[in-house]
Amino acid sequence: MSSAPPPASPNDCGLKVFWDDRLISYDFGAGHPMNPVRVELTMALAREFGLLDETNVRVEGFEAADDKLLGLVHDAVYIAAVKHAGDTGLPDPRYGLGNTDNPVFLGMHDASALVAGASVAAARAVWTGEAEHAANVSGGLHHALAEAASGFCVYNDPAIAIAWLLANGAERVAYVDVDVHHGDGVQAAFYDDPRVMTISLHETPRTLFPGTGFPNESGAPGAEGTSVNVALPPGTGDALWLRAFDAVVPPLLEAFRPDVLVTQHGCDSHALDPLAHLTLSVDGQRTAYAWLHRLAHRVAGGRWLATGGGGYELVQVVPRAWTHLLAEAAGRPIEPETATPEPWRDFVRRRTAEIAPRRMTDGTSVVEVVTWGNGYDPANPVDQAVLATRRAVFPEHGLDPMTDL
Repeated sequence: MSSAPPPASPNDCGLKVFWDDRLISYDFGAGHPMNPVRVELTMALAREFGLLDETNVRVEGFEAADDKLLGLVHDAVYIAAVKHAGDTGLPDPRYGLGNTDNPVFLGMHDASALVAGASVAAARAVWTGEAEHAANVSGGLHHALAEAASGFCVYNDPAIAIAWLLANGAERVAYVDVDVHHGDGVQAAFYDDPRVMTISLHETPRTLFPGTGFPNESGAPGAEGTSVNVALPPGTGDALWLRAFDAVVPPLLEAFRPDVLVTQHGCDSHALDPLAHLTLSVDGQRTAYAWLHRLAHRVAGGRWLATGGGGYELVQVVPRAWTHLLAEAAGRPIEPETATPEPWRDFVRRRTAEIAPRRMTDGTSVVEVVTWGNGYDPANPVDQAVLATRRAVFPEHGLDPMTDL
């Protein structure tokens, strides 16, 4: 049996959002796809909707992660290299610092440690019962490896948060990653650890960075079946993406029964994202958030830590997607047809010189999903990808990959 987390304190709340304006200092510079304006616009939109003023929501500060916390995942020599690069502005290619994906910027260590600190604070809030759910929209930097920066990610905040949970009594943690890119850094951190199940739904590594995340990457000896990869073909849209999710995520989480559910919500699966090739809408992404929320209650006692992630359509997609995420976590979902607040649209125009979206939907607010239980289509590339994943991992959990076919 898992050791139960402590009971909630008298000051518990439904959702804690960990935010500090200094988080926008995680900034690789002009022209880089990961522009921190995306989280700035997200928080502004959430505020305009009144989400952060709900009686069951609290916005909290936090401390940056210190070397001990970072060292739960990252090598000491790498942490020292990040500090040196951030102090001097000098690249260090030995550690992935200074290439086009990960340009060095002054203050790099401080900014990156702040992101990690927010996710650890969120993990602590959920584990101690201070909050049922917690969120860090600036987090989700899932590519960073123990000894190297990768894919716009310097420190791997979700992996550090998971490691903190394990060090503080959690016996099983599930991590679900819906970013369009494979969550390789989190998978690598726990590939041989049967206490952590990582599930990543992403565009096939045959067509997208980082080139990992095939179904046969299913866990090291002793942890078989705890690394789960659903590699989807380019062009996959809402209905088929959600079908794939339904076919893999709920049955595995039901079997694993984690103490905490950690989720990464990269919204670069959207059709407008400039760096990838899936075709989801904000409506499909919103549906996935609602499903994950329900799963947190069904399998993890409601203990849910949600982070941001990728997402490079900075105005049209990221703010709406992650505001839907915060609304869902707060228990106050926003109806898709709702207009975006005019003060927010004015702020977007002043801040970015772009025209903001006028509604919280892409016009596909009702996503019809033919679930896996309705039958397998052997000619459908998405169904082929799903079956490959089920065959790779389901037997390790006593599940039949052919069930419902």
